[in-house]
This record gives sequence, structure tokens and C-alpha cells, in this order.
Amino acid sequence: MTDMPRQHMTRATRRHAEQESSQHAASSTDLATDELEQFRIDLERIRFSSYFARLSDVTQVVPQSGVGPVMHNRLTHSLKVSAVARVVASNLAGAAAQHAAFVRGEAAHDDETGATIARLGGCDTIVAQAAAHAHDLGHPPFGHLGERVLDRVARERLGLAEGFEGNAQTFRILTSLDTLGRDFAGLNLTAAVRASVLKYPWTRGRWIGVTVDELPVTERPRGVGNDPVKGAEKFSSYVLEAGELESALAAFPAIAEGVQTVECAVMDVADDIAYAVHDLDDFTRAGVLQHAAVAAELQTWLAEDAALAAEPLGAIQVDWRRPGRSLELRWRSMSRKDGWIADRDAFREAVQRVNDELVEGLLQTPYDGGIASERAVSGFTRRWIERLRSSIVVEANPHMRGGHVRLNQRAWHEVAVLKFVHSSFVLETPDLAHSQRGQARVVEELVLGFDAWLSDRDDAGRAPRRLLEWVDEATESLFELSKERPELLQGDISGSGIHRRGRARAILDYVSSFTDQQAVAAFDLLTRAG
Repeated sequence: MTDMPRQHMTRATRRHAEQESSQHAASSTDLATDELEQFRIDLERIRFSSYFARLSDVTQVVPQSGVGPVMHNRLTHSLKVSAVARVVASNLAGAAAQHAAFVRGEAAHDDETGATIARLGGCDTIVAQAAAHAHDLGHPPFGHLGERVLDRVARERLGLAEGFEGNAQTFRILTSLDTLGRDFAGLNLTAAVRASVLKYPWTRGRWIGVTVDELPVTERPRGVGNDPVKGAEKFSSYVLEAGELESALAAFPAIAEGVQTVECAVMDVADDIAYAVHDLDDFTRAGVLQHAAVAAELQTWLAEDAALAAEPLGAIQVDWRRPGRSLELRWRSMSRKDGWIADRDAFREAVQRVNDELVEGLLQTPYDGGIASERAVSGFTRRWIERLRSSIVVEANPHMRGGHVRLNQRAWHEVAVLKFVHSSFVLETPDLAHSQRGQARVVEELVLGFDAWLSDRDDAGRAPRRLLEWVDEATESLFELSKERPELLQGDISGSGIHRRGRARAILDYVSSFTDQQAVAAFDLLTRAG
């Protein structure tokens, strides 16, 4: 198969020419010209992927054990993100269709939003859904906890400076690891779908050496962070897939460097909405959110707003356990990083609304599993989803920390407050920390155990077949990269250095492909004494 010429890149262009028909294509469709059918094929390729299926046993926010079947996992979360993204994208596609009709002389009035969408490369509902389906494929066992552990162990123990990042792993799966049974790597998706998963369209190394003096955090894209030594905190491509990233974005000449495509921005907003609202289903049904604790924090801040605003930062930090102080610290972090949209009055209104509808509404009566309780949870979720997905803003020239598609100021603050409730009263609880300590050990020991196995000259050949093949493939790709684009590789690019990197990357690929239960089972086998 041959690569497509860069100058001929369009939204529907695939990385490789395909000589065989797709099992997902309608037999009556001319695939050479039907862009919509191409996108549908991509969506089905993602749905049929084993990586997509494994998300049913990957932690979303809190572990499933001990709380019954009601908890979201990464698969149900992805499906709900897709449902939200479909509605948002459909509205934007409708605006673009109105603009197109005006241009053709078939409509009396133009649509300004539609004109902006058209200039930026368009918005297709199927592409947005595909992005939502794919966006969490790279999540390792135990969700964000596993992601942090893999990154730390990769950098500190395996010497892999790029580390691990869930978004970059997603892009690697779609373009390198998954397979269609063809003689090329990846799912060979269209440029539009590949670009739609690039939430952070850069490599980690792109931001190495860029200090805050050169470019303040307030002027950097969201997710970059401020570490000039390690590089970007969040990134959507490893150096091995840098060419794939560039190829996908080449189909969108109107999108500025470091900015998401329209469909990617739709997916990102939908992800925020689903995370902020749908996960409250879990927390409420499982009894994780306690009315008294949440009420004390939000209501104290509302009562002491003026006094807290006048307190020195140091005093707030020392006293952070007192009600209202953690929320004040969250506000100050938001206002420091996102002064372009953050507003204290809007924040106060958001706190008040969350207090009224969550604390004094949903949490006022404990969930008991009955019909009334279920209706209360479902009604809360329905109202908030509708409220947030109808609060979309489209900008032709967005702030660097915003996006072409984003929530309006009111909704942006409301999502921030809901996320604060998540982090403070679920993610940081001692009960969750207890289980996470064990999960972190499982992930770390798996990485180190497989590294030790591959380092054993007498027994390395008996390591899992897929792991061995991935070591060879990653190493070969790194050698090619060191010849063609050595500037992308940081650190040791000697033969031994390349071999070490290839092995480390393959181990991360292998461990991150496990489900939660597979990780626990593999850990048990590797560490069992007899």
C-alpha cells in the first residue's frame, strides 16, 4: 500500500490507498466520491475494534467493585460522549448547511456560525461520533490513575523521556497498533477522523525548552503546562506518530497550529459535559457524594465570598481543610490560568446553581434504589445535559486556551464547579485512595516485571508473542525515525539507546492494552511465588 501525497490531502483522504473493499461499506456506494460513507466506515472500524470492546472493563472514575452494575465504565462513558457530540455536531452541521444553501442562492439568509464552520473545514456528525467513540481507547487499566503510574515509571525507571499519555496512546492505537488484517498498520482512518481525536495536537517534546518567560501559561494552549524540561503535560502524539499527526492536520489548512479541528472541539466539549454530569449518576446511586460535606463547602463559600476574596493566598492554603477554602483555591487557579473567561460573579452564580440543584435538590434525599430516587437522578441528568449542550459558542478566532467550539461563560463556570465536586468529594476521598494504592502497585509491577523478563537473556524468548513483536516493530520504527527526523528524538539515539526505547514503548503498549481484570490477573501470575 502506498501513502497518499500530502498535497492531495482532503478530509476524506486515508493514510494508505486501499485495494480491498471494506466490510463496513455499502455495496451500492461509490467510495471514491461519497465522503459521508467514508466517515461511516471509520465509525464502524472503531466500533469493531477490540480496543473499543476492552473499555467495558476499564475504570471510568471510581472502581466498579462493591457498588453493583450501575457504575459507568470507559465504554458507557464513550457512548454517552458520542450521544452528546452527535447533538452538538448536528446543530453545527445544520448551520453550515444553511450557509451552503445561501451561497448557492437557495436561501434568503446566511448563517454566520455556518459560514465560520465552513471556513474551518466543516463539521460532520459521523466524524464527531467517531471521535467520541475513539477518544478513550488509550486509557490504561484503572483509568487516569494507571495513566499517571505508567508515565512516571516510564520516565523514572525505563528512561523513556516521552513517558505515557492516554491521548497519545489513543492516536497510536488508531494509526499504528490496531489492525484491519491489511499489510499496513492502524485502522487507516480518514484525515477528518484522525484529526478529530487530536485534543492536544502536539508532541511532548514540542514544548521542551519553552519557558514561561517566553510564553506565559495564560497564552499557551490548554494542557501544555509550564515545564520546559519535561515538555507538555498533555499531548496527542508520540514522536513515532508525529508524521501521522502532521498528515491528518494537513487536511485543515484553516486551523491554526495548536488548535483543535471543529469536530475535535465538539468531542472535547461533549466529553466535559458527560464527565461533569453523567458521572454524578454513579456517585449519587453509590452513595459516594455526602450531602453534608458538599453542602458545607459550597454554602460556606457562598456565605463568606467577600471575606475569602480578601484573604491572602497563603492563609487560604494553610487553612484549606476548612469549608469554603478548597473552593476558593479552585477559583483562584481558574482565574490565574483562564482570565480570558473566568469571572467571579459568573463563578458565584454557578456555585449557587449547583448548590440549589445538586445539594438542596438531588442530594437532599438519599438514593434508596426506588422509582422516585431513580426519577430524581435521571431528571437531574437530563436537565443538565440539555442545559449544557445548548450553551455552545462558535468562534472564528478563539482564545488560545479556548477553542473554535466551546461552552459559553455561564456553562463553562458551571462545569468547573461540577468538576470541583468530583475531585474534592470523590477522587480525593481516603476510601478511594486505599484501593488506588493497590492498583498503582499492580500497574508499576507489571511494567517492571515485563522489563525484567525481556532483560533475561535465557527467558526473554518466552515472553508473550505480541509483546515481542511490538518490541521489534517499535525499535524498527525508532531506527527509521532516527535517520529521517533525528530532531524529534530527545536524548540517546545510539543503537543501544534506540533498542532501550523500543522495548520501553512496547511494554507500555502491552500493559496499557489490558483491562482492569486482565491487569490484576497478569500481576498475580508475574508475582506469584509458587
